[in-house]
Amino acid sequence: MEEQKENPGWQHYRISDQETNGKTSAASSNDFSDPIYKEIAITNGYINRMTREELRSKLAECKLETRGVKDVLKKRLKNYYKKQKLMQKEHISGDSCYDYICVVDFEATCEEGNPPEFVHEIIEFPVVLVNTHTLEIEDTFQQYVKPEINPKLSNFCISLTGITQDIVDKADTFPQVLQNVVEWMRQRELGTKYSYSMLTDGSWDMSKFLNIQCRLSRIKYPSFAKKWINIRKSYGNFYKVPRNQTKLTIMLEKLGMNYDGRPHSGLDDSKNIARIAIRMLQDGCDLRVNERIHGGQLMTVSSSAPLEGAPAPQMPRYRN
Repeated sequence: MEEQKENPGWQHYRISDQETNGKTSAASSNDFSDPIYKEIAITNGYINRMTREELRSKLAECKLETRGVKDVLKKRLKNYYKKQKLMQKEHISGDSCYDYICVVDFEATCEEGNPPEFVHEIIEFPVVLVNTHTLEIEDTFQQYVKPEINPKLSNFCISLTGITQDIVDKADTFPQVLQNVVEWMRQRELGTKYSYSMLTDGSWDMSKFLNIQCRLSRIKYPSFAKKWINIRKSYGNFYKVPRNQTKLTIMLEKLGMNYDGRPHSGLDDSKNIARIAIRMLQDGCDLRVNERIHGGQLMTVSSSAPLEGAPAPQMPRYRN
């Protein structure tokens, strides 16, 4: 993207620490003595004073997306100017944490009210491959899965997901589908030539659905899925919104987008989650692993932890 010239008036605003969200004091406490951080703080203060229409006008001038609520627009513009200035100083490369992000959103067997004793089995395994350099969906994988514990789908499940009994009856069992996923990922050289991370909408896909399914299928939990990006946490932290505003449809709405496709289709949900991830990358968010599973338990990964991509995918061994 071409660097845009700033309005000269931006440099003449005097702003307080409160207006810059404490950025000036934070900079000094971290010994960020470079004058560039003062410039960033001044620019942020100017952006804080802009109306929504002024924000949209400036974003359009910078050839950036103009859709979204006011707080999203402010964050987008601040990150654009910050990135431009820091790249000039070669403090950052401008690249994402990973070459690719694999978005996964399982569909599983269910009953109305989801009784606590009900065993959920994965019946759709989608993967949407996001290229973080081109900021595009590069490829997709989708296979349905034949459930074995409760092979007959409930009417509620069929209505919710659109997956019919005939579809799952003809599908492969989970171990075979997982093998196909591993092969698909290998062909794209994930974990070998290219770094990557898994990404989900919440914690349940990996910590609950995949964890339960692997136990039911008597296979070990796959190593490539032990860490992932929970986009709800990333979205909430980046745009500074409470967790009750991080549901899929709300995130899309706040970013000025509509849902594309059929809700509760695993592939369509994954594509829409990918659209949110792409918009967040465009807005300057460094999407990185923030959750993991260890010993069957969900754990948080600190943002200060060393950055590691997922390992090359391998088919897990069967349990004894």
